[in-house]
Amino acid sequence: MKKLKKTYNYAFISALYLTILSVAIAVFSYLYFFQSLGLVSVIIFGIILFVISFFVIQYRAEHFIYQRVKKLYKDISILDVEDLKRDKVTTDIESFTKTVQDYVEDKKEEIANLTERDSFRRDFLGNVAHELKTPLFTVQGYILTLIEGAAEDKVIRDKYLERANKGVERLTSIVKDLDMIAKLETDGMKMKIEPFNILELIQTVFDLFEMKAKKKNIKLVFDKLYEFPIFVKGDIERIEQVLINLVVNSIKYGKAGGVTTASVESYNENKFVIKIRDNGEGIKQEHIPRLFERFYRVDQSRSREQGGSGLGLSIVKHIIEAHNETILLKSTFGEGSEFSFTLGKAT
Repeated sequence: MKKLKKTYNYAFISALYLTILSVAIAVFSYLYFFQSLGLVSVIIFGIILFVISFFVIQYRAEHFIYQRVKKLYKDISILDVEDLKRDKVTTDIESFTKTVQDYVEDKKEEIANLTERDSFRRDFLGNVAHELKTPLFTVQGYILTLIEGAAEDKVIRDKYLERANKGVERLTSIVKDLDMIAKLETDGMKMKIEPFNILELIQTVFDLFEMKAKKKNIKLVFDKLYEFPIFVKGDIERIEQVLINLVVNSIKYGKAGGVTTASVESYNENKFVIKIRDNGEGIKQEHIPRLFERFYRVDQSRSREQGGSGLGLSIVKHIIEAHNETILLKSTFGEGSEFSFTLGKAT
């Protein structure tokens, strides 16, 4: 009804203007022209009335549209009312419509992004709460049991303290990993880029987890004998962390009696690609797009039994991207996985 009232008001005032002008012209013509000119005066009157009516309607239409559009510009903060020109509004409606459409599309995209971020935030907070809750309740349970009298039994006391300590270690691991991701995301952790021998670093990581691999009878090997060192550019401490996470994952999800293989190949004239491949259980394709998300686990129950903060691959992704490099993943369920990342060649 409000829109109808506005158009009625516009039509009423326009009709009023035309009526007044028509009466004025008719009276003037009758007094000065009709009595002496006859039919000619009628034609002149018609022409004058047409011309005046045209300009009155045009002016009223421009004024009406301009006022409506001006209010729209004021209501939409992104559009500056100072940019609004009266002639442009009435002569270039198509351009104005496109401006508004572009604005609407931008807002839709912004709302979609905000909705996605809000959903991610809720999921993240839920995951953090869940990850922290399990070890906290575990530690609390063991400590309460000891307080209630179990501490008198040395065997139970030692066993419960050891389990409580594992829960604390898990909490510490989660907090440290969360702190690292926060620093990487806020650019608080600067990369110290320098040349280093990537083969030597891989061997160091292999040596570090040799005993862990032996427990599952998994071999940690290179794909071939490298006769010469291969120098890359990067932050050696951060790249070591990347390799640690990838090698630990390959052991954790590798099959007993399996093999974890490392290889370094030329990616292009400026980069090498470092690959960590296993012949373990592999990953189903539907999980791959989300595998680098924080706390995302392919198998929730089994992953927690295996330990870890659930942030390892997310940290890997952040570190590699902080180097302006690429992390890649190929996997076939039941056959194994291959994680790879690029690093610049040292010149």
